[in-house]
Amino acid sequence: MPTYVYKFIDSGETIEVQQAFSDDPLTEIAHPVDGVLKPVKKVFTPVGVSFKGGGFYKTDSGSSSSSSASSGSSAAAAPSTTPAAPAAPAASSD
Repeated sequence: MPTYVYKFIDSGETIEVQQAFSDDPLTEIAHPVDGVLKPVKKVFTPVGVSFKGGGFYKTDSGSSSSSSASSGSSAAAAPSTTPAAPAAPAASSD
């Protein structure tokens, strides 16, 4: 079950509450010190995302190029990195 952060409106204190995804946001919570129901507001915090596995590189997120995003396939837009085969020496006719 995910943990959500709620802030007491009157005092600014925060509290963590475990809730199911399907639960509605709380509007009141019993204060942990005195047990009195007080109004709260849900606090939204940024979530860190870590991509793991093949195909994810540190340089992928820093690209400012819009051409690869609009083409749909970065393989078609990327230049070939395979070196060209060396030319075969010409056969000498003696």
